[in-house]
Amino acid sequence: MPFPFVELPRLQVRPALVVSAKPLGTTPPLAWSLMITSAANKGWPGDISLEDRFRECGLPSPSVIRTAKIGTVEIMEARAVGRLPDDIMEDVIARLRANFGMA
Repeated sequence: MPFPFVELPRLQVRPALVVSAKPLGTTPPLAWSLMITSAANKGWPGDISLEDRFRECGLPSPSVIRTAKIGTVEIMEARAVGRLPDDIMEDVIARLRANFGMA
């Protein structure tokens, strides 16, 4: 999915984790998603490591889910590349709940 850079006014296509339960709106249908980035990048608070399990998740390289980087993307731009194991998804949900003050 195209995700904005924090430091630059441009987009980069990268893996993302869709966290919307259903599409948001209809024209165009949108989804909330979390950035997935290379594990080699400097860590952010709330990152969830996929370094040891990236292949299981359908990713090409060791990565982290950046729970502090949520974006809204057009669903038409997305294509499935993998699926998170339940235990990792539970960790993501717990971090999001904490981030939203719902823990």
